[in-house]
Amino acid sequence: MGVFSTPTIVNSWNEWDPLKHVIVGVADGCCIPPAEPASEPKIPVDSDMRGRHGPRPPETVAHANELLNDFVRILEGRGIRVDRPTPIDFNQKISTPDWTHGTMFGCTPPRDVLLTLGSEMLEATMSYRSRWFEYLCYRPLLKRYCSEDPNMRHEAAPKPRLTDRSYKPDYLSENITIEERLDMVARKDFVTTEEEPLFDAADVLRFGKDLVVQHGFTTNLLGIDWLKRHFTDHRVHAVNFPGDPYPIHIDATFTPLRPGLIINNPERRLPDQQRAFFHRNDWEIVDAAPPAHNEPPPLCYSSVWLSMNVLVLDQQTVCVEETEVYQAEQLDKLGFEVIPIPFREVYPFGGALHCNTTDVCREGDCQDYFPNQ
Repeated sequence: MGVFSTPTIVNSWNEWDPLKHVIVGVADGCCIPPAEPASEPKIPVDSDMRGRHGPRPPETVAHANELLNDFVRILEGRGIRVDRPTPIDFNQKISTPDWTHGTMFGCTPPRDVLLTLGSEMLEATMSYRSRWFEYLCYRPLLKRYCSEDPNMRHEAAPKPRLTDRSYKPDYLSENITIEERLDMVARKDFVTTEEEPLFDAADVLRFGKDLVVQHGFTTNLLGIDWLKRHFTDHRVHAVNFPGDPYPIHIDATFTPLRPGLIINNPERRLPDQQRAFFHRNDWEIVDAAPPAHNEPPPLCYSSVWLSMNVLVLDQQTVCVEETEVYQAEQLDKLGFEVIPIPFREVYPFGGALHCNTTDVCREGDCQDYFPNQ
């Protein structure tokens, strides 16, 4: 579980400075939660996830943990400190005064829950009822960081009520076509309403002085406005990707690799008006290489574009899932040392390498990469 004598320093301003300390998730007890308003639009009609809930098969949990532990050993072998969350009993009914839900989810993807900016670690609101209590898995770590680092700020966004008013009723019928779905997304017609601020941390990318936040199924405009009010020293930019039929979390769509370079999912291109902001600041946006697989693994929420969900260790080094050979080849041509990581069987537990980590410390300070606003 990463026992270190050196005190914690919380400091991370972007996605690419040298990584020194990171949290990696744990698959213990992970469940497939029952359907809820926030999750229904994410699961395709023909998905093997439909109609299933309860604990994931124990042999898949064991294998996911084996791969996660191997990933930890690789990171530690490169001098990176690694901590792990503390799982709770996810296979239990949860409730608030407003709702009851059959089970929770898990704590494999810490990137969804925690946003590190500078010396602050912020717990996101989350937008799924099944993930409302997930922050508890990280509280032991946050408590320790706060005691070891006098400059660390542990913050939590206002917990949402997540009543039925936070979701559009009957948002999608089973007979909706992909063209109709894409038209709704292009019109920014998402399942969440503006009843209360909602955001997942995995919808936020950090560019020093600037934060880029995806407006979609898991983050609404009130959530983006809350981030603007909270991070008053930063500039917050809302983006959307009309080609994404399931706009949930930005890190399989838009991936900064180093200052001036981003790969963008070619099926979910940033609109020209939003792209102009990057171009006038001399950022290059290139199409990501295609995935190596035609479909995700069994019982997986995510798309095949987890291929571009990579973890940048520094401006010359990047971790890529070992079977995503096209993405690895592209990054090699872009001048990176590519570290292949066996990780595909972790995908069903909440995503790939970026999803399953969250920064505690990267070298470097806050810089302005977009002087031309």
